[in-house]
Amino acid sequence: MRSPILCCALLVATLCLTAAPGAKAASLQQVSNWTGGVANLPSDVLMYAYVPDKVVTNPPVLTLIHSCDSNASVVLGQAGGLKMAADQYGFIIVVPQSNPSSLRCWTTDSTQVWTRDKGGDSNAIKQMVVYALSKYQANADRVYATGCSSGAMMTELLLALYPDIFKAGSSFAGMPGGCHGPNDNSSNATGYNGTCAGGTVNYTPQQWGDLVRAMDSGYTGHRPRLQLFHGSADSIISYSNMAESESQYINLLNLSTNPTKTNTGLTLGTHQATEQQWNNACGYLVLDGFDSIGGDHGPSDALFVAQYVVPFLGLDKTGAVDPEIAQCGSGGTGGSTGGAGGAGASGSGGVAGSAGGRGGSAGSGNAGAGGATGSGGRVGTGGSTSTGGTSGAGGAQGRGGDHGSGGATATGGSSGGTAGLSGSGGNAATGGDAHAGSGGATSSGGAGGNPTGGAGSVAGGCSCALDAANPNESLAGAIVVLGLALAGLSRARRRGGNRRAALD
Repeated sequence: MRSPILCCALLVATLCLTAAPGAKAASLQQVSNWTGGVANLPSDVLMYAYVPDKVVTNPPVLTLIHSCDSNASVVLGQAGGLKMAADQYGFIIVVPQSNPSSLRCWTTDSTQVWTRDKGGDSNAIKQMVVYALSKYQANADRVYATGCSSGAMMTELLLALYPDIFKAGSSFAGMPGGCHGPNDNSSNATGYNGTCAGGTVNYTPQQWGDLVRAMDSGYTGHRPRLQLFHGSADSIISYSNMAESESQYINLLNLSTNPTKTNTGLTLGTHQATEQQWNNACGYLVLDGFDSIGGDHGPSDALFVAQYVVPFLGLDKTGAVDPEIAQCGSGGTGGSTGGAGGAGASGSGGVAGSAGGRGGSAGSGNAGAGGATGSGGRVGTGGSTSTGGTSGAGGAQGRGGDHGSGGATATGGSSGGTAGLSGSGGNAATGGDAHAGSGGATSSGGAGGNPTGGAGSVAGGCSCALDAANPNESLAGAIVVLGLALAGLSRARRRGGNRRAALD
C-alpha cells in the first residue's frame, strides 16, 4: 500500500500543476474595432473591458475612468471592490485609456468635448459604451460612470453631455460638468483646467444648471443622479468644487437647497467623514456627497468605495431599467432656463438599441434660489441665501496642473501659484495623478492583452493599488507542498516498517 500512496500523491500534484496554468479567469482585455467609423476621435485613446466569468442577461455597464498619467490596468486595481462587485452581480466594466506615455489627462475643457458627438475624449468614451451595448448585449437603460480626478471631471462631463445614456455617476475629486475658465473655449485645450481646479470658478445654481442645459438645449428628459467624494484638504482639485457640483445638481434635479439628511461620524479610509443626501420628490436618493474631513486628493485612502458606489448606482439590483426610473419614472426635471416649467408630454426615456432615442417628459424647472455662503463650504452647511451661488475664496489655488512623475513639470494654472512640482524617477507614472510621487514604468497593452506596468507611489493623489497575487500560482504552490508532505509520510511509514521487520 505504501507505493500506491506515494504514486497517488505525485499523480495528483502533477495533474493539478498541469491544469493550474490553463485555468481561465476573467481579466482586463483590450477591445478593438470600437470606434464604429466615428470621425474626430483621438487616436491615442484605447478601450479595455472587464467581463466577469458569469454575466447576467442584459447586463448593466459601468464606465471606469482613470486619472491623469494612469491607465486601464491601474484604475481597475484601484477599483478592486467594484471588480469584485462585477464578479458578484454580473455587470460589465468598460475601462477607457488615454495615452499615459504623454502624461495626458482627459480633455474636459474644450468646445469640442462640450458638444455632443463632435469628437474628442468625451465622444470617444460615449462611443465605447455604445459599442459595449452591442458587443455584450448589455442594457442601454442601465449605464453608469465613475472616475477619479481627471476621470472624475470626465464622469461629471459625461453625465451633463449625454444624460440620455448615463443614468448615474460617482465622482472622486472632480468638478462640475462644463466648468471652464475665461480662456477655455478652444478645440485644443490642454485637458487640465487650473482655474476650475483652483476653486475660483463660482456660479449660482441657476448658472451651473444653464451651463449643462446649453449642451443639449432640446433635451427635456431624465437627468442622471450624482454621487460625490472629496477630501477637505485636497490641494490638487479644490474642495470648493464639491459645493459647486452640488449646486449644479440641486438646480438640474430641482432639489431643495438644504439636504434631506446629513450623516456624521462616518469613516472613509483613515478619515472621518460627513455625508449629505438629497432625495427627489419621489423619495429616491439622487445627490449624495461625502466629505472626507482632512482627506487629500481623491481622497487617496478611499477610492471607488464599493460599499457606497455600488448601491448608489444600483449595480446590486436586478431589473430591466435603472432602479430610480423604476421607482420614479423617466420624467424630466427642468426647463432650459429655469423657472416654472410646463408639464410636457411623456416620451420613451433611455436609449433605444445601441444608439438611443431621447424622450421623457419635461418637468418643472428650478428657480435657481439657494446656494451656500462661506469660504468654499458645502451647499446647505453655510446657510441659504436668496440669490444662490457660493461665495468666498473656496479652497487652494495656484496648483498648476497634475504633474507627472516622469520628470516633466506642468505648466499653467491659476494666477499666484506655481505650475506644480516635478515628479521623480522612472518613466511616466502609471499610478494615478502622480503628485510629487515616484512613478512606475509606462504601461503598454497589446491587442487582446492587459496593459502592463506596476503602480507608482504617490503622495496626496489618487493612489495606486498593486495587483493581487495570481491565485493559480498560490494553488500550485499549495499542491506541491501537499505532494511533498504525502511523499514524506510514505517514506516515514516505510522506515517504520523496516524497523519493525528488523526487530522481528
